[in-house]
Amino acid sequence: MFKNAPFRFADFESIVLKYGDGDNLINQFNSKTGVYQFVNVRDSVIVDTVRLRKDDLQYLHGKATQLGFWNLPDDMTSGAPDMTEPVARFYLQFNYKEKSKEVTLDADFDGNTKMRDVAKTMVDETMRVLQDARSR
Repeated sequence: MFKNAPFRFADFESIVLKYGDGDNLINQFNSKTGVYQFVNVRDSVIVDTVRLRKDDLQYLHGKATQLGFWNLPDDMTSGAPDMTEPVARFYLQFNYKEKSKEVTLDADFDGNTKMRDVAKTMVDETMRVLQDARSR
């Protein structure tokens, strides 16, 4: 069903996660630098340092391989901007020595549901691992 992953964990360098409303992706994490910037419940921007362990990164790489993250289109946005409330947008990038895979997903993406579910699962898993590492 899905082709083999063109990315190897031995070549893995970093993960970048960004999310927010519309084009305002103020919440950001970069595993290479460990910088995690997010907006808390009081609308204050918090900058923290979070280091993911090798096991965390290997888990996320394995999950991406298992779900077929590499087969997703890069652009899973909903298309024309709506003049009402901006929709939640997520950007996830896996960086390797010679390649990278990035996906931009809108919460209201109405394309292929299986692809949307894979992208959402990868974002959710990355956020869960990030929160687990932050709480350590």
